[in-house]
Amino acid sequence: MAAQHVEIVEVGPRDGLQNEETPLPPPRRIELIEQLIGAGARRIEAVSFVNPRRVPQMAGAEEVMAGVPRREDVSYIGLALNRRGLDRALEAGVDEVNVAIPATDGFCRRNQGCSVEEMNDAFADIAAVAADAGMPVSATVSTAFGCPFDGETDPEQVVEVARRAADAGAVEIALADTIGVGVPGQVADLIERVRPVVGGARLRCHFHNTRNTGYANAHTAVAHGVTVLDSSVGGFGGCPFAPGATGNIATEDLVFQLERSGRHTGIDVTETARSGMWLGSVLGAAPTALLGRAGVFPAGRG
Repeated sequence: MAAQHVEIVEVGPRDGLQNEETPLPPPRRIELIEQLIGAGARRIEAVSFVNPRRVPQMAGAEEVMAGVPRREDVSYIGLALNRRGLDRALEAGVDEVNVAIPATDGFCRRNQGCSVEEMNDAFADIAAVAADAGMPVSATVSTAFGCPFDGETDPEQVVEVARRAADAGAVEIALADTIGVGVPGQVADLIERVRPVVGGARLRCHFHNTRNTGYANAHTAVAHGVTVLDSSVGGFGGCPFAPGATGNIATEDLVFQLERSGRHTGIDVTETARSGMWLGSVLGAAPTALLGRAGVFPAGRG
């Protein structure tokens, strides 16, 4: 029997870099993306079309998209939060658009300047325009497991955001633990609550390792039928609008866990770990990934 395939969405070039003190210029971000493609990444969150005054680390999205390799087997994702962002994404030639819809008003107002209800409406508009342009759109339900401003997140609010996003045309719904407070039991519960309301949309999960539960949460998600996971090379990442939020789960450590558990990812763990160490040297910051720092480089691609 063939090993179960788990698709990795590499978010390092966007979510991994947006909270770093040292902004990487577009040529360096292109270099990172080229390395990740060489390591086997095939879905890459490459850029963000948010206001660069708010997130200066993401300035130059159009320049990045103009310089990345164009391959039929590689899909570039751009983050957009409004119609202006969508227009920029379409003009820049991304392959997919992802929209973050917080599940809590406290985070939504600080991150996006509107209520959850208003963001649900904005997503419906974005999805309709994107559909007319033939652009697939996914929705990330952020603060799905807890909020730095509102505290515990009501699971039924997550279900409602996911349902409305799917009804509006999202082809994929990601449940995001923005501040790393989720635990495996919560992951299992939320997946089972959300799955019945999203129809044909795929489920994806996005975990941070703030409290050392990220990898256990990823394992739980896969055990409950999720076949798409976000991760960031080197474990870099965080949200500038979520106080105390630390990095994403590291791609190299996640791939190591999945491959050793009999799953297939198509990612070369050795090359990804090397890219994580390279990125750390460029940023002047140590990656949180254990694999590279431990010097463990299992050979071969999964």
